[in-house]
Amino acid sequence: MFGFRFIKTQPTQYLIQYRNGQPLREGAGLSFWYYAPSSSIVVVPTASVNEPFIFPEITSDFQEVTVQGQIIYRIADPRRTAALLNFALNPKGAYISEDPQKLSQRLIDQVQVAMRAEVQALSLKEVLAAGELLVTRVAKALHDHPTMEALGLELLGLSLLAVKPKPETAKALEAAAREALLRSADEAIYARRNAAVEQERTIKENELATEIAIENKNRQVREAQMDAERSVQERKLQIRREEMTGKIGLEEQNKALVALASANAREEADAKAYGLAAMMKSFGNADPKLLQALASVGMDPGQLMALAFRDLADNATKIGQLNVTPDLLREIMQPQARQPQTRK
Repeated sequence: MFGFRFIKTQPTQYLIQYRNGQPLREGAGLSFWYYAPSSSIVVVPTASVNEPFIFPEITSDFQEVTVQGQIIYRIADPRRTAALLNFALNPKGAYISEDPQKLSQRLIDQVQVAMRAEVQALSLKEVLAAGELLVTRVAKALHDHPTMEALGLELLGLSLLAVKPKPETAKALEAAAREALLRSADEAIYARRNAAVEQERTIKENELATEIAIENKNRQVREAQMDAERSVQERKLQIRREEMTGKIGLEEQNKALVALASANAREEADAKAYGLAAMMKSFGNADPKLLQALASVGMDPGQLMALAFRDLADNATKIGQLNVTPDLLREIMQPQARQPQTRK
């Protein structure tokens, strides 16, 4: 509509919008509206790509082998790749050139060149047994190759699935290996027969040596048990001595504690006796009435009335007649009835 178009790319697609020969915006996973008549859209895929390869090569001893494997790579620098190859889109969203499809073939050609140099330096048997060596050397050659850096590519992995010679060559190798195996089997039979007698003698010697070793081990075990029992007895004796020493120290401390408690009790009793003697001496010449008055300080009314009745009883011979009213008795008995309750 009016030349405006909408484009949306995935996170594994690097988009560059050119206007008047200059990049206007770029990035991975962009989506925006643009004016198609004045814009060029370039989309460079940055996801990893697996490309299989298979090609024949000649070894150093002029034997043909077929090398089969796969290479894993990605576009690490989309701007550099877009500068050398045409990844522009047409209005329908398809690439306008075949450069994106030719990129994998260019990389496979570099793999074949590097693999040919390595295979031609080895013999047939060496090539068949040097799978990991070939992978390491070819991967290093590709990593250091200027084409990889110029195209902005990054090698993620290289693996060889098979290195096969021609069928007739393979049969010849199998026959030689089979004969070698049969010869080795015959030699093994003869060696086994000769070794049987030697093994029997060795077994007898080993049995005798084992019995001697067992007796030595038993003796060492008995000696170790005796040493262990002696150590246990010595440890028990040491523990008993320590317990006796602890008990003796404890008894001595108890003895000192009893002596100190007795001395303290004696001094406390002397102090109380001295205080009582001093108090009795001070009260010896005092008037009994005065002492009685001092003792009545702080008494409740019921106790004071009880003292008064006691004085009346002491002077009963001097009293002719005494009348006690019920109200006075009730007042005397009420504090006495309440006293146990307050104590509870």
